[in-house]
Order: sequence, then C-alpha cells, then structure tokens
Amino acid sequence: MSKQKTTITDPGAHHTSSGALIRRFLPYLAKYKKTLFLDLFCAALTTLCDIVLPKIMSTITNAAMGVGITLTAQIVLRLAAVYFVLRLIDGAAQYYMSSIGHIMGVHIETDMRRDAFDHLLKLDHTYYNNTKVGTIMGRITNDLFDVTEFAHHCPEEFFIAAIKIVVSFVILCQASVPLTLAVFACVPLMGVVSVYLNGRLRARFRQQRVQIGELNSTIEDSLLGQGVVKAFAAEDEEREKFLQGNKAFEQIKTLSYYAMGAFNTSTRLFDGLMYLVVILAGGLSLVYGKITAGDMVAYMLYVTTLIATIRRIVEFAEQFQRGMTGIERFAEIMDTPVTIDDAPDAVPLQPGPGAIRFENVSFEYPDDHNKVLHNVSLDIRAGERLALVGPSGGGKTTLCNLIPRFYEVTSGKILIDGQDIRHVTLRSLRNDIGIVQQDVYLFSGTVAQNIAYGKPGATREEIIEAARLAGAERFILALKDGFDTYVGERGVKLSGGQKQRIAIARVFLKNPPILILDEATSALDNESEILVGQSLEKLAHGRTTLTIAHRLTTIKDYDRILVLGEEGIVEAGTHDELLAKQGVYYRLWNQLPGEDTL
Repeated sequence: MSKQKTTITDPGAHHTSSGALIRRFLPYLAKYKKTLFLDLFCAALTTLCDIVLPKIMSTITNAAMGVGITLTAQIVLRLAAVYFVLRLIDGAAQYYMSSIGHIMGVHIETDMRRDAFDHLLKLDHTYYNNTKVGTIMGRITNDLFDVTEFAHHCPEEFFIAAIKIVVSFVILCQASVPLTLAVFACVPLMGVVSVYLNGRLRARFRQQRVQIGELNSTIEDSLLGQGVVKAFAAEDEEREKFLQGNKAFEQIKTLSYYAMGAFNTSTRLFDGLMYLVVILAGGLSLVYGKITAGDMVAYMLYVTTLIATIRRIVEFAEQFQRGMTGIERFAEIMDTPVTIDDAPDAVPLQPGPGAIRFENVSFEYPDDHNKVLHNVSLDIRAGERLALVGPSGGGKTTLCNLIPRFYEVTSGKILIDGQDIRHVTLRSLRNDIGIVQQDVYLFSGTVAQNIAYGKPGATREEIIEAARLAGAERFILALKDGFDTYVGERGVKLSGGQKQRIAIARVFLKNPPILILDEATSALDNESEILVGQSLEKLAHGRTTLTIAHRLTTIKDYDRILVLGEEGIVEAGTHDELLAKQGVYYRLWNQLPGEDTL
C-alpha cells in the first residue's frame, strides 16, 4: 500500500484573543469568588517567606560586616523564629491552595462540561451530520481537563508574580535606584519576547486539540465498525488511516516542543542577562561604595526570587495555553447557533386526536441548500394510516422529520390539531410523536432501561405490559437475565428483530397520538418482519400513522398512499385506486422499467 503524505490541518480555527476568552471564562470563575479570594490571600501568604528571606540575609550580612546593628545570637534567634513562623503560615496556605484551590477548578470544569452538553442537546440534525462524534467528545472531555489547572493556577500565579515583582522593586529601590532600574529593564523586553513565543505555542496546542479529535474519530469509526472491517478484511486500510492520523499528531507535538524549546531557551537567556547585570552593576556599585555587602546579597537573592517567579510563569505558560485552547474550543461549541428552539411565545401543545396539516411547505437543507420539498400541501386526518412511497431522494424521510421539528421548514407551516408547531414547545411536540426507525438505537444498559426510555419513571408492570403489546415479552424472558439483561453497546447482543420490538415497546410505553414508522421492517428477515409487522399493526391502531414503506406489500391496506417524487406528491390514493391509474405506483408495484425501485 502506498504511503500518503501526512498533512496537518486546523480547520477554520479563528484564534480568539486571550482577552476575549478570559472574559468568556470569568462568569464561571465568579461563581466561586469567595474560594478564589481565599486562594489569592493564601497565595499572598506564601510569598512572605520568599520576600522576607533576602531581607533577613541582608540584615545578618550587614550586621556581621559592622554596618547598622551589631550581630548577636539573640538577633539571629529572633530572625530564625520569625522565619519559622512564616514557614508554618506558608505550609497552611499551600495546603489550602493545593486542595481547595484545585477543587474549585474541578467545579468550574464540571460546570462548563454541563453547559456544553446542554447546548449540544439543543443542536439540530444538521450540526451532527457535519461534525464527527469523536471530535465533539474530545471537546467536552479532554479539552476541558486542563481548565481545572487553568482555573486554579492562572489567577494564583499571576497574582504571586505581581506581588513579588512590585515588592522586590520597592525594596531594592531603597538600596540603589540605578541598579534596580538596570535589573528591571530586562523584564519588559522579556515580556515582549514571551508574548510572541506564547502565540506560536498556543497555535501548536490548538493544532494538537484538533488533530486528537480527528484521531479519536478515526478510532471510533474503526472500533464501532469492526464487524464491517473484518467482513471486508480491511484491517490494513484501517491501520493505514490510523497511521496517518497518528503520524500527523506526532508531527504536531514535535512542532509544539520546538516552540516550547524556543520559549524556554529565551527565558534562560534572560535569566543569565539579569544575573550578568547584577554581577557587573552590583559589583561595581560595591567597589565604589554605592551599596553595602548586605545589599549585594539581598540583590542576588531578590533577583533569584524574581527569576524563579518568572520561570514559574514560563512553566505555567504551557498550562496557560492548554487552558486557553480548551476554553476556546468550549466557546466554539457554545457559539454554535441553536437554529431550532422554543419560540418566545411557545406554549405546550394542547392534547388532540392528532390531525396534521401541511400548508405550502418547502424545505432545503441549510448546509448544502439541497431543495427537497416544494410547496407541499397535505391534510392527514386524525387516526389515518398514511404511507409514503417513492424513489430514494424523493423527500419521504425529510417530510416526516419536519413534523417533530428535527429540521425547520424553509417556508410554509405545519399544524397539529390546528396548532402551528413553531409556536408550541419542543418538549410537548415531541412527547406527542412516537418514532420507530429502520436503524434502531439502543442505549448501553438493560432491556428494561431501554424500554423505560419511552416513559421516565415507568413502573416495572408498565414496562412488562409494553413489552407484551410489542410482542417482545416472550423473547425477553428467554434471555439470560430477562428484563435485566445487558444489551451491550448499541444493543449488539440482540438480533435486528429483537431490537426493533424493544423499540416498539418503547413507543407503546410512550403512548403518543402520532406515530412515524421510517422503514421499520426493511432490514429484517422474513420471519422477523412478520413478527415486527404484527407489533406495528397493534401500535398503529387508533393513532395517526405515517409509514415510509420499503416493501409495498406492507402498506397495501393503508387508508391512503402518497407517492413522492422530485415534483413533490405525484400521486395519492388507496392501493387499488393507484393501481387503477397505472402510473408511478403501478410501475413500482409491478417493478416495471421507467421508475426507480424503492
């Protein structure tokens, strides 16, 4: 197999400014402002030892050299006692920062993940059609891991750095203003270089996030589709796809470490420059009697403290950029517009028999503007069994998806029992509609839990009754643990017919007045189709039912059949009426040339 060149992409990353991202993050931080203020107070306490130690050493050195006070054992003991007390305070403050401060970060991460998940639940089918699930999962899990550290350390590290820089500057100016200005002249230059290199570092970290999302999607596809992979002996192809994604991630991380190396090297060079200034300017000041030996010791210790502080900021820069990248990708989810939501004046759907009316409904997909329906007008009587047939791409599934507002109509309106569905709440609308699809999705859990999804809080008796009505009770009781049998991820431990009957039981439990059957038996074998068909007949009884038919024999007794094509509804009538017309339906029924088969 030929190797393809690995490319590194960062699709559409708009690189929001750090200021904008921090403003986006502040409301989450503000919720825990009391904890934050205590954390910053403890951070201030931990700086006392670093600030006081140079002063203590300066006092002892000057006293030993005969400058100022006379050095005695009592003075040394007092200074040691002060430092010991400060160390105890430092230990207590550090414990609070390391425990409660980090827990605050965990709470913020949890809040952000909750909001991201809530927003994802509101997004429509178009978003999920165009976004890989692995990428979404990466954004609400991995991308927010670093927010815990960011939330805690970002205010803390910068606050400590500000205290040490300001206090060091004030104390050193008391000894020698020219020397202090010479030392601190390096700080702005260091800041400019650091900001530039930080920008490069952040770009690399963002690329890492994007690529790991792509890699997760590749892994998810391969593992979930492992049955197909094995059936087609496509292990080499999947291995090659993974290899390409893994190689791209390796390249991005390599470039990230180059950027990190440049960043760290620059800070070490500035460290050396600051020490050089102290050696040159401080040594000459000492020679010409401008400062005392104690002041020189203090300068070296304060500069060491200052460099250590800057180094901590530099080391934190990686964590800072990871946190900012996580916030940025979180913001991208939250900024994805919710196109289908409750209108400001939305009210619950009033109970009714389930009559549906389409008034000049047109629809085109918002992402590719593919026009599917054109000025469709249709009245569906309450309790009517209506079948939709026609060639693929004729808009059968789309028409049904518009009723529960999985997509929004482009023009026209849909009414249920005279109520415009755009002016009722989504929850009440979808509670009145039951859907059984060809591709049944069962959640990882037990049979009972999957059936109960149709009615949260349902009793065991209600679950069993729904299974009985769906014709599923017998096979469920034959399972190893009956209703408590674990079905596996996506129901892999059950056959297609069994999954379909559990899905039907779920709708029986929901008991909606409107039912949509989207080719619910097309993928089943003959025996399963008969069993599921009988269950569907019971389910459809007394409900307004729309059935997308794959096999015309299953809908020949329906009240009305609509034939959809590129022009919309091309034929309508009963089975016998449509056969008598000898049109599109007649050719589909007899599989004559001139029309696409279903």
